[in-house]
Amino acid sequence: MSPEEVRAQFPVLERYAYLNAGTNGPLARATVDAVEAELERNAEHGRFGAAYFEGMLELRTGARERLAGVLGVGPESIALTYSTTDSCNVVLGGLGLGPEDEIVTTDTEHFGLLGPLHGSGARVRVAEVGERCGDEAFEAIAAHIGPQTRLIALQHVSWITGNRLPVERLAAEIDVPVLVDGAQSVGAIPVDASAFDFYTVSCQKWLCGPDTTGGLYVRDPERLRIARPSYLSQASYEPTGAFEPREGAQRFDTGWTPPPSLAGLIAAIDARPEWAHERALEVTARCRELLAERYEIATAPDQATLVAWHMPGDAAEVAARCGEQGVIIRGLPNTDLHRASCGYWTNEDDLERLLAALE
Repeated sequence: MSPEEVRAQFPVLERYAYLNAGTNGPLARATVDAVEAELERNAEHGRFGAAYFEGMLELRTGARERLAGVLGVGPESIALTYSTTDSCNVVLGGLGLGPEDEIVTTDTEHFGLLGPLHGSGARVRVAEVGERCGDEAFEAIAAHIGPQTRLIALQHVSWITGNRLPVERLAAEIDVPVLVDGAQSVGAIPVDASAFDFYTVSCQKWLCGPDTTGGLYVRDPERLRIARPSYLSQASYEPTGAFEPREGAQRFDTGWTPPPSLAGLIAAIDARPEWAHERALEVTARCRELLAERYEIATAPDQATLVAWHMPGDAAEVAARCGEQGVIIRGLPNTDLHRASCGYWTNEDDLERLLAALE
């Protein structure tokens, strides 16, 4: 399919220059149709009996396989969760950290990661990364790692600056488990999660899936305690509650994701063109080029699919004014930063509308 044909799959693009997949991606018609078809099936045939539960399990298997493909890993290492925050809580609870343990993170993290870190009971050490990336960011993070460090936890792509953080180098050179927040990377850039101990997915963002769909990659499920068991965690259980865990990362599934949401997620991933990453990076480079002619850019060249720039005025108010003109961007709270999300569906007209709205 051509970029124009793919773009036509997203009804919202007929009305808006939609540049906010970093919050929620646009919904394709195929995704909505899959959700509606599953709801209709449930309405006509009910939500009971062997056929219903077998169908739901089949959808769970399909969603797990799709997420595994996106992350470049086997489906046995994928847990189905509700969000990145949900996934982070699974990991932090399972590690069983205490006040003598330390976690190293950065000053550009989202509360979706920071909240679980501080809820873990461990000491949290924060590296000042700011707008740095590459070797400079690595050195800032590595300087905080010490003998009590039990986990490095950070984004792959900063939700604030759009810069990639050196997660690959940290995993390769430092002998400490790494938890990667993949909210701004999975579906936006190529990802090989096998390099890390834990990798989270927010499916409603760059994968354009339904709300409250997420995933978690766990390299070695046997080394992570099941701190938040759901009914799906067990292969069998005793009257006392003692249970035999399911094989692989399925033991960390956090609940019964609605079948319509699973059907929608499968459809969303299946609808992605093979050239999605290349197209998204290409249009992001163009977006950065155009904005750099007018504003100070916080995003280094050749990063991911977010572009952030400094601009006078309240960020939320600027975003609201752009929204009134049909241009959807994100104003970052308590900063003078504004953020555009460029997907494989973005075109030159969207970028021209952005510039016009800002001016």
